[in-house]
Amino acid sequence: MRVLFVEPPKRFWFLMGEYLPPPLGILQLAAYLEREVNGVEIEVVDCQAESMDWVDLENRIRRFNPDIVAPSGLATCNAYVVARTLALAKQVKPNTVTVAGGQHFTSMAQESLNKYPEIDVVVRGEGEQSFTNLVLALANRTHLSDVEGISFRSGQKIVHTPTQPLISDLDTLPFPGYHYVRHVMNQYHFSMMAGRNTVYSIIEGSRGCHHRCTFCTQWRHWGGTYRSKSPARIADMMERLFREYNSRFIWLADDNFMLGEGASRLCDEILQRGLADEIKWFAQARCDDVADNRELLPRMRRAGLRWMLLGAESHNGAILQSFNKRIEPRQTRSAVRLLKENDIFSQLTFIIGNREDSAESMKSLRQFADSVDPDLAIFMVLTPFPGTDIYKTAKENGWIEDPNWANYDMIHPIMATEKLSRAELYEELNKCYRGFYGSWRRRLTGIISSNQLKRRTYRYMANRALLNQLRSLF
Repeated sequence: MRVLFVEPPKRFWFLMGEYLPPPLGILQLAAYLEREVNGVEIEVVDCQAESMDWVDLENRIRRFNPDIVAPSGLATCNAYVVARTLALAKQVKPNTVTVAGGQHFTSMAQESLNKYPEIDVVVRGEGEQSFTNLVLALANRTHLSDVEGISFRSGQKIVHTPTQPLISDLDTLPFPGYHYVRHVMNQYHFSMMAGRNTVYSIIEGSRGCHHRCTFCTQWRHWGGTYRSKSPARIADMMERLFREYNSRFIWLADDNFMLGEGASRLCDEILQRGLADEIKWFAQARCDDVADNRELLPRMRRAGLRWMLLGAESHNGAILQSFNKRIEPRQTRSAVRLLKENDIFSQLTFIIGNREDSAESMKSLRQFADSVDPDLAIFMVLTPFPGTDIYKTAKENGWIEDPNWANYDMIHPIMATEKLSRAELYEELNKCYRGFYGSWRRRLTGIISSNQLKRRTYRYMANRALLNQLRSLF
């Protein structure tokens, strides 16, 4: 069997600046498949890293002549890109088996198979075992109905097989297949944070989350559970990326990096291996976890943690409660203050567009963000992603005004509020960015900050004028 994994040509979220991450999802799938299936031929094509357009991708598909094509799961806003990739594969080789996966297609398996004839199979949820068993079934010509965790057509009927049980021990997963993209590793970068010439990589330390935020696709995708790799295993991956691939900027891409005993032991592993002076890493966590684990922050900083992303979401306790976020605004203030005291770059995300939002509530949010004063603030529009509680509620009440998946990027408003139209909501988003980054005091202190990441970030934004691009999007 010849299996082609594809990171298709697509646009990245421009607010990240010059940002090119490795396609961790398909690298993990490729490594698992390689280990479990003897004789399988695997190729990973990263169109961004290899500067390939759709014509180039067509030629690559033709040259490899795959039996199976599986694009990166991507986000809802790239659902059409996945479909286009699979349509292209069918055009080149009609009997190619095309496979979609990831959070969007997991939630929309029935609808996607009905709408896109170019999709043969949807792998739902955690993909390693289901995808590998699918490949084995195709190779051995056995019934797909025996493969757990997939959806496919059988005549005029769409079949959804039982859910594949989750992997109980994540340490049993192989190291992600970075060897498949070794030739383009120096292309992966996060210029705003680490510079264009620093190799940027991604690993995962856990899957899932204990919490149940109504706007989040992650916790449901992972079955409402939380599973973690051991600190030693996470440090192994960091060390391997550094020593074999010269990666010095690593994103620990957990949905929720849990502070506590596990984080403390990870710091011990990093320090004992002498990696703290060689790599920088960042993670995303909860404001309450940071506020409740202040004694751990100095050691995390010594172990190389340079940047932490926190979901503040709102200044309003009632809105936070409606999101089932279970934090309080005071914890957001405390978390940012503690990160700054420990020279850890603080980034907050805020969500606008709750059903009850108005011009007045948006003004209060801007004042809150300004007073908390994180090093970086990202404002996003509440987006009803399939699979979330927000999506279910919005669909039931007829609130969704824009069905175009390409606009589900947390920048384009999909729903109005009770008091703001979508156009007005977009203007409020612009006001959030202009209000926060329009401050000359914030710009100046950012450019001359003693924190290296903050200094680099604000100089980068000043040179590229990233936020001016917002005006052209809606």
